[in-house]
Amino acid sequence: MPSPAQPRTAIPDPFQARSVTLSELAPAKVNLYLRVTGRRADGYHLLDSLAVFGPVADVLSADADETLTLNVRGTFAPALAGETDNLVLRAARLLAETACATPQARLVLDKRLPVASGIGGGSADAAAALRLLARLWDVPVPADLAARLGADVPVCLASRPARMEGIGERLGTAPSLPAFGLLLVNPGAAVSTPAVFRARTGGFSEPAALPPAWTSAEAMAADLRPLGNDLEAAAVTLCPAIADVLVWLRARPGCLLARMSGSGATCFALFADEAAAEAHASNAPPGWWAHGGAVNKGFTRQPATA
Repeated sequence: MPSPAQPRTAIPDPFQARSVTLSELAPAKVNLYLRVTGRRADGYHLLDSLAVFGPVADVLSADADETLTLNVRGTFAPALAGETDNLVLRAARLLAETACATPQARLVLDKRLPVASGIGGGSADAAAALRLLARLWDVPVPADLAARLGADVPVCLASRPARMEGIGERLGTAPSLPAFGLLLVNPGAAVSTPAVFRARTGGFSEPAALPPAWTSAEAMAADLRPLGNDLEAAAVTLCPAIADVLVWLRARPGCLLARMSGSGATCFALFADEAAAEAHASNAPPGWWAHGGAVNKGFTRQPATA
């Protein structure tokens, strides 16, 4: 005889009574290379990629409340204005469901990353929601929960360098990375990931052979250079401004490598140090979104505020 369903309960009283605001960063995910290695029977493409996390992030904050609400603000909030149930709310409801709890939180998303731009903004926000609400509600995040929200959510949940395989959900150890600067630039364009995959032509690539470590930014760039991004050519056909960004990045003094991240339209350039990346970001053409700095090698949590 099946056991009765576990009743849904409210979040424990101590968490309803919090007087502090908890916050989590949702850093940009950057694909240093991206290879399409095959296609599953269900149509999803298999990938091989090395992901790192960049110097700019959305910020998600939460207070205890009697209901679940989300307020989106910030530079790119208008791009989400038409969404009634985005990934942050879906992550919150799914976590509450697995904990057999009633979802209760007042969430505020400061949207600083461009939308549909190849740097995993939505996935990073969902991952931040899981981390944040697990703290607020004092519940664990089940190992398989992130993948149910999207293929990029597991790597964003950890927010540290990782080798991505499968459809993106299989994570392996990244090579030990040297210090380097990372410059992210978007021409002010959104690109549809499904459209890019549909526009892609050609066969499949072999997974990359990576060393256990790189001792310098120059050595890392040399090894990454031939690996490419198998979606870049297709994305450029849909959004020619990507090519303009790449030309501009490759002309920057000190640029070691420049290519598109994910399915675009955000591109990146590697530099030997973060100061160079920051300096070039301040000189980007008008209308382009640009941020430069150091790569996050481990997750940095925002402090709680009273």
